[in-house]
Amino acid sequence: MFEKLGLIHPLLPPAAGLTALFAGAIIINLITKYVLLATVRAHAKRSAQTWDDALVAHNVFGRLVQVVPALIVFVGVPFVPGLSEGIAQLMRNVAMGFMVLMLTLALTAALSAANTIYASSPVAKDRPLKGFVQLMQIVIWVLGGVMMIAAVLDRSPLLLLSGFGAMTAILLLIFKDTILSLVASVQITAQDMVRVGDWIEMPQFGADGDVVDVQLHTVKVQNWDKTITTVPTHRLITDSFKNWRGMSETGARRIKRAIYIDVSTIRAQTEQEIAHFKRFALLKDYIKNKQQELADYNAGLPMEVDAEVNQRRLTNVGTFRAYAYNYLKNHPKIDKNMTLIVRQLSPGPEGLPLEMYCFTNTTEWVEYEGIQSDIFDHLLAIVAEFGLRLYQKPAGSDFANLR
Repeated sequence: MFEKLGLIHPLLPPAAGLTALFAGAIIINLITKYVLLATVRAHAKRSAQTWDDALVAHNVFGRLVQVVPALIVFVGVPFVPGLSEGIAQLMRNVAMGFMVLMLTLALTAALSAANTIYASSPVAKDRPLKGFVQLMQIVIWVLGGVMMIAAVLDRSPLLLLSGFGAMTAILLLIFKDTILSLVASVQITAQDMVRVGDWIEMPQFGADGDVVDVQLHTVKVQNWDKTITTVPTHRLITDSFKNWRGMSETGARRIKRAIYIDVSTIRAQTEQEIAHFKRFALLKDYIKNKQQELADYNAGLPMEVDAEVNQRRLTNVGTFRAYAYNYLKNHPKIDKNMTLIVRQLSPGPEGLPLEMYCFTNTTEWVEYEGIQSDIFDHLLAIVAEFGLRLYQKPAGSDFANLR
């Protein structure tokens, strides 16, 4: 058949041979990808072992199957009729370089999978190996890159390595920024430090917003005022920054805000006030349990005491703290599975700080601010019910009222 095509035009035999070769490689690639690879993934999903799931998650098998079509091209090129020796050798070199690239990717992915498997073991918490794995991956990338270039150029890898020594000083001088950015990009990718869409804060650069682009030399951050801040990529490695991705992935956002109580209004509660607070649905159980606790304590004092000053008693600030806690605990927009604390901080010149520490069950900014405002609207309004007063620095109108 190829001889008859050669009679029509001398380029038809090699063109037909290459078409058949590439068609066969594509068909084999589809078979391995959609049949063999799908079978391996289904087996890993059904298996009770975890190591095969890690290999599938890091796409080790997906990179290995890419070697098959390149291998077919590498083996089949010499059998293409009428193809010149130079073109055939070039295609074999490119196929070999592609196979080296895929094997390098598969090997680095296998190391990542091995680190994932190791990280799930109890000993990994005390002896992490992620740094060593990343170092091994860098070495593999360097060696793989040298072998890939050597395969494409049809030269010995040792010859390329011997020439690197003389070029190192010049390359470091000319491409200093590029090398720094390249190393930083590898570290950022390997450690999954920044992704497009992450909310990051870098006050030293005035960056506070979403990452919109990650390039070799720069990372672009769109601030909340819609301005764009450009951060050098290597500064994400050398400088500290805050990434809010963990908050977004958790699905909860923290509220950490204090209200300041005027210390002069803190006092023990009377029996009438205790009876009054028993009508509060959020305080009914607290009052009952607290009264029993205090009665047991006072009954166990070493001497008989009659004066109230010698006994433990309910206080208005303690009751308000319990009310605030129960209010947050029963709030439909507060995540009950995360930390929830209402605590006193150290008293200072501005009174007694009573801090609310909890998490909303949403991370959407507008909704979060609305929830936080509603909570403190209620607490600030009801604090007077407990005989407490909020601390506020005197204003000009306060001094005017004195006159």
